[in-house]
This record gives sequence, C-alpha cells and structure tokens, in this order.
Amino acid sequence: MFFDARGVAVTATNPDAVPLLDAALLSYAAFKADTGDRLKAALTADPSLVMAPVLRGYFLLLLEKRELVPRALQSANIADAAIDQFGATPRERCHATALRRWGHRDLHGARAILTAILAEEPRDLLALKLAQYLLFYAGEWRAMRETVETALASWDPAAPGYGYMLGCHAFGLEECGEYSEAEKIGRRAVALCPDDIWAGHAVAHVCEMEDRTDDGIRWLDEAGGGWKGANNFAFHVAWHRCLFLLDLGRYDEVLALYDRDVRAESTDDLLDISNAVSLLWRLEQLGIDVGRRWQELAARSAKRGDDHMQIFGDAHYAMALAAAGGDADFARWRQSSEAYAAERETESTVMREVGLALGDAALAHRQGDYGRATDLLLPLREGFGRIGGSHAQRDLFTKLLIDAAVRAGRTEVARELLCARLATRPDNRWARMMADRVR
Repeated sequence: MFFDARGVAVTATNPDAVPLLDAALLSYAAFKADTGDRLKAALTADPSLVMAPVLRGYFLLLLEKRELVPRALQSANIADAAIDQFGATPRERCHATALRRWGHRDLHGARAILTAILAEEPRDLLALKLAQYLLFYAGEWRAMRETVETALASWDPAAPGYGYMLGCHAFGLEECGEYSEAEKIGRRAVALCPDDIWAGHAVAHVCEMEDRTDDGIRWLDEAGGGWKGANNFAFHVAWHRCLFLLDLGRYDEVLALYDRDVRAESTDDLLDISNAVSLLWRLEQLGIDVGRRWQELAARSAKRGDDHMQIFGDAHYAMALAAAGGDADFARWRQSSEAYAAERETESTVMREVGLALGDAALAHRQGDYGRATDLLLPLREGFGRIGGSHAQRDLFTKLLIDAAVRAGRTEVARELLCARLATRPDNRWARMMADRVR
C-alpha cells in the first residue's frame, strides 16, 4: 500500500509507479496533450496498479465515442483481474464499478458511485473531476458546485492539485450564477496552477455571462500563455474568444479565428464539432455568410450520428446536418435518434423528451418554418439544461428560439423572452438588438 501526493491510498507493488499515476492524473486535470503518454508510463510500470487500467477506461469514455465503449469495458476487466490477484482499497473497487456502470451507459449509477467515493475520500481528485463532468452533462450544476464545496474542507492548500480543485469550484459557482466568487476563485486557481485552462475558462464564462466583453478578451490574453500545452480544449477557449469578438461585431476576425484555431483540424471530436456548429449558427443568425464551412461539419456529424453518447452532441450534429441541407443525412439522424429514444440508457430519456425536438426545431428553422421552430422550442425553454453543457453553450438554443419567434412574427412571445433575458443580462448587446426589431 502506498499513497499519492494528496495522501490517498493506492494499491501497487512498485513504489515508482505511484508518482507516474499521479503525473497522469495531474496532466488530465490540466487538459494537457501529454496525458495519454503519461498514462502509458503508469500502465507499464506495475500490473498491480489497479487505478491505471481504471484511468485508461475513464479516458476512453471521456472521448464520447460509441466504438470505444468495448475497450473501456475491457479496461474494467483488466482492473477487476488486478483486484482479484493483488487486492484493492474500497475506493479503488468503487472506481472499477463506476467505470463499468458508465461503460454500460448507466450514468446515474456512475455519478452516484463517484459522489459516494468523495464522501469517503474527498481528496480523490479523479473522482472530483469525473463527478463534475458527469453532473455537468446532466445539467446538475447545483450538485456540481456542492460536490466540490463538500470536499474543499478536507484539502490541504499545499497539496499538488489544489489549484485544479479550485478550478472545479470556480466553474460550479459560475454555472450557479455566483459570478463574483467564481471569478475570484478562478483567478486564484490560475495563480496557483498557471496551466489550469479549466479554471481560466471559468473566468471567461463569468465575463461572458456578465457581458464584460473587453474584460474577457483581456483575461484570455493575460492568462492564455500558461495553456500552451493544452489538448483540444484549447479550441473551446478559442470559441470563447470568438463569442467576445461576435459581441463586438468583429465578424471577419471571428471567421479567421474559426479557421485558425476553433476548426483548424477536421476532427470528429464531440466538443470540437459543437464549438464549430455553435459559432457558425450564431454568425448566420447575424447575417454573416460562412461559405461552405457547414459541409465539412455535416460530413463529420453524419458519421457520428449513431453515437448518442451525449444529447448535447446530438443536438449539434442535427444542426450541422440541417444547415448543410443534407435532407437524407438529417433523416438518418432522426431515425437513429428516435430508435435510441426507445432504449433504456440514461441519455435515452433525454433524447426522447428534449433531443428530438431540438433537432426538429433546427431543421424547421433552417427550412424557414419559424412558427414550427418556435412551437417546438417554447415548451422546452426551461428544459434545455437537461442536455448538459454550460449556460453559455446552451444559449445557442435560447437564441434560436428568440430568433424563430421574431422571424415568425410572434411578437408577444419574442418580447416576453427578450424581457426575461434583459432582466438578467441588461448589457447584452444581442438582446438589445433583437428588442429593437420587435418594438
């Protein structure tokens, strides 16, 4: 029995393997591009290191691709075999069970186990990060905040990873609307760990939600130098910069940044596609010609249309297909999604009750049937959070609803929605612009 840098018990026979596991975990917490290489070193260092195959399985599931699920479950089998041969702590056994639940698409079960781990071992940085991830994509932002707050008292500020834990805290606070405290803690987290791109992006979220455009750009300029080693999450941070530039009307710069950073590579990563879809749709709603950029996104989305790993991703795939005008591809997505909605996975219910309507609304809007888009979205406006994602990300659907209502001539509906938006975001330039159209 050994202990990691935060004093959490780890099963191993080779003491040199534990720091390797810790290095992989800290790299993951910082969204570093070298996380996979660090995990490989831990995997080969000690067959009794139970948490190494568990971590590998988690990483595979975090990629949100259906074809990787069997490999994640294989990692769970390897972990179980190591437990049978070498033993494990109760925490490690729980992690192996959570991995298997997640792999079998029981997201409620996986979240419950991770939360239970934190109740017993609040210094488990892995459980903390994963619980926040799963709660985030369930739209459970209050639980996301409370989970970190409960663990916080058990942490030593000198412990490696303390800054990353604060970054999680900052993001939970921001999603709960506690902007001042979120910004303070997010800035402190970056001061402790300059490579903490998650904490840095939490501060950017605060600036977005408070419509502090200049502050947001300034913050990304000041802190961004520490995030050079980040993985594709850097593309998401570039998306945040684009939101600020959109607000300033600097559309040529947005398109240039889209090509250079947001969509520099044609990947099929769920977050990458979501970033790009969200940005192009917002540009077009402002009347900006985006050229043939939709075609590349639609081709990628069509190939991932049967995944149904996150309804957040499904909604963006549907928007890309609708925007590109591929009726046959959209019809295939719709048929696949309807079949998935009848299944018994955690996300199937979300697809049935929210996801299908979001896809249909995107298609109706694209086809100029703005009344139908309004009718589909209006009953769901309080339920957009069920697909997960941040308030800033889901604002795409709120803007879609308002835009549809305005174009459909549903003036009273549009005014009501805009009044609600301006009540919480009085400095929101987009809302003021739309309000001028319905006076």
